[in-house]
Amino acid sequence: MQIKPDEITSILKSRIEGLDAGQAELTEVGTVLSVADGIARVHGLENCMSFEMLELPHDVTGLAQNLESDNVGVVLFGDWQTIVEGDTVKRTGRLLEIPVGEGLLGRIVDPLGNPLDGKGPIESSEVRPAEFKAPGVVQRQSVNEPLQTGLKAIDSMIPIGRGQRELIIGDRQTGKTAIAIDTIINNKDTGVVSVYVAIGQRMATVVGIAETLAEAGALENTIIVAAAADEAAPIKFMAPYAGCAMAEYFLYKGGHALCVYDDLTKHAYAYRQMSLLLRRPPGREAYPGDVFYLHSRLLERAVKLNDDLGGGSITALPSIETQAGDVSAYIPTNVISITDGQIFLEPKLFFSGVRPAINVGISVSRVGSNAQIKPMKKVAGRLKLDLSQFRDLEAFAQFGSDLDADTQKTLARGQRLVRTLNQGEREPLPVEEQVVQIYAATNGYVDRVNVERVPEFLDGLSQRFRAEQSDLLAKIAAGDWEDATVEAVESAIKEFADDFGYDLDEEGHAVEAGDSERVARRDEPTGDAETSEERAEEAAVA
Repeated sequence: MQIKPDEITSILKSRIEGLDAGQAELTEVGTVLSVADGIARVHGLENCMSFEMLELPHDVTGLAQNLESDNVGVVLFGDWQTIVEGDTVKRTGRLLEIPVGEGLLGRIVDPLGNPLDGKGPIESSEVRPAEFKAPGVVQRQSVNEPLQTGLKAIDSMIPIGRGQRELIIGDRQTGKTAIAIDTIINNKDTGVVSVYVAIGQRMATVVGIAETLAEAGALENTIIVAAAADEAAPIKFMAPYAGCAMAEYFLYKGGHALCVYDDLTKHAYAYRQMSLLLRRPPGREAYPGDVFYLHSRLLERAVKLNDDLGGGSITALPSIETQAGDVSAYIPTNVISITDGQIFLEPKLFFSGVRPAINVGISVSRVGSNAQIKPMKKVAGRLKLDLSQFRDLEAFAQFGSDLDADTQKTLARGQRLVRTLNQGEREPLPVEEQVVQIYAATNGYVDRVNVERVPEFLDGLSQRFRAEQSDLLAKIAAGDWEDATVEAVESAIKEFADDFGYDLDEEGHAVEAGDSERVARRDEPTGDAETSEERAEEAAVA
């Protein structure tokens, strides 16, 4: 058979012309060199980008982390044990993206947007990058709008504004999560969307928090991002960035969001584990050198945008767990220096019955009174100073028994202020009622009420105002603190105090502040039927 070159040439030409250039697909692929502990080393991805998503067999997803001269270090999501040496790795050309949108509200999801609550698939058509450059200084405006937590101690002395980053720091089991959950509940009707990011917690705890929010009617306005304790380190590492991306969807639509990162200590642990497995050089406490940048690039995304960009905000409430109250450790000092203030919770106060157990001395909000309404600004001015003086005197008074009358009065006032600021869990108070209660406490109306009965006095005061002074409360909430309003508030508090009755001694005189003896109330039975005449006779016989 004779080969005819012309025929072969014409056949090849016709075949080449029939090819559609659009059908050809060029994909950069690499090969797995080694895999262990959820980390793969991949050869052949010359143009790979940092944080690019990579496709591996068996539905495993990779995230490019280390870009080295001859290989790429990749962290793996999914069932990474199925990956073996020699497997093919494909580039996607996309950076890590997170599903966002209204469909996530009321749901518990993992950091990749997959549902964990068994309520079916999530309807979400939009995605946002997990890592996003924080807005610059020109795109921001100063924080000037309060974000009320509903907690008297915080809203009065350590106010939080929309767009602020306020750290909640303290030992384990001192009430850090409780403050965050109360803040979410208090903002359920204010148009603020909450994103609660649980990092390294037991799944049972996360479900319990979801039930608490559901009972309070706040779950439908909240997204819970859960990276449970038994998850791989890359999932925990991704969680806060995913939560922030979900909040940014509402931010750039002109809305307001609250991001709770609970807690960033476990986030740093996960990043340290991941970095050591990637063979990055360890630094102080074995953390990698960029652990500060890990948290700063996350928390800088909390912002109050200027009005030209819609005026939206993301408020960040990160929490950090300390060991034995040591706020000078590596991660606590890092996050303190990034945030705009901190709320320090102290075990000693917690166990002595002060709830929330806030140490007023080292807690601070760097936004200050800019994040308070005018009435709160006016009534809370003296509060922090009075409490600090009380704490100093309290320590001093332990060493001496003979105290002058002024010191006794200061101590008595301090004890009543502490009881005034005490607040049960899941009992957030509207700001206008907080103003009334703090005004009563700082202006001496609780000084003659027995310490144990201060909560009863304040509850009664709030009920009286709700029932009879609703217009006055509305004025306070709107920021009205003119002389007429102050007079009306004082008059109503005085009237209630007279009706409540001061504590009396046996001769019927009002007990002075600082008197420590137990006293019986004029309008309460004493527990037996004896009259004052009988008591007088017994005293004469004695």
